[in-house]
Amino acid sequence: MSTTLSSPPPVVRTSPPKGWRHLISFNNRYLAPVLITSILLVGQLSFGILESYTRTLLAIGSSILAEVILSRLLLGKWPHLASAYITGISVGILVRSPFYWPYVLCAVISITSKYAIRWHGRHIWNPSNLGVSALLFLAPATVAGLSVQWGNAVYPMLVIWLLGSVIIWRLKRFHICATYVLSFLCFSGIRSLLTGDPWLAAVSPITGPMYQLFTFFMITDPPTTVRSKRGQVLVAFLVAAMEAFLRLNRVVHAPYYALFLVGPAANVIDIWWRERRPVGGPAAAQPG
Repeated sequence: MSTTLSSPPPVVRTSPPKGWRHLISFNNRYLAPVLITSILLVGQLSFGILESYTRTLLAIGSSILAEVILSRLLLGKWPHLASAYITGISVGILVRSPFYWPYVLCAVISITSKYAIRWHGRHIWNPSNLGVSALLFLAPATVAGLSVQWGNAVYPMLVIWLLGSVIIWRLKRFHICATYVLSFLCFSGIRSLLTGDPWLAAVSPITGPMYQLFTFFMITDPPTTVRSKRGQVLVAFLVAAMEAFLRLNRVVHAPYYALFLVGPAANVIDIWWRERRPVGGPAAAQPG
């Protein structure tokens, strides 16, 4: 009596969606653009936070064009444009100027920094933070930062914070935002004690649309944050501490400059530390 062994069934491999299904598939890369577009729409329709639609569109177009050109020239590939869109729209919202050239220059500086300022394969500055900080420092006579508040209406702020928290939670970056906000509140109390200003006045800036962008995008940018979860929490705390110090010294654009100083320094230390660890050792583990 003989027996025959049946061959295992063929493995069915599923391929990613093609054609139109691929175009409408929604993944984490699109969450941040959805959030920042929501901030723009809520802020503009409620309080007119933009200098003009044309300037914002100019910043977005310049950012996307610079990303495509640099990626094709230096990397030889077509880039995913979500990052460029976020950078452009951030510049369009945060920069205030009666001229058009600052929007183009800020967007181009921001995108170029991703390719020009790199160490061990990583860019260490948040692109829009570097571009906005550079223009605020070098051209204060023609460029200002967004200073519009939500007014007395709390609903726009609540909508943005709720939507932003859900998206940032899904992107596993909520701990960074939470650490920064709690640290900001604590340091506001310290500043209030030192200066005699009311605590609510010290806290009020964080309720504005500028801080929504800063909290949800600049300090959480994955390519320019340290890799470990503990490190990200520490850096968010240090950014808030540096900002408090700068505010005590009457630095107007304290949050931008705080991240400009702390973020790259933390990235350099993080890269150096990981490079010096032996291969296969603790550094080879996935970041927490």
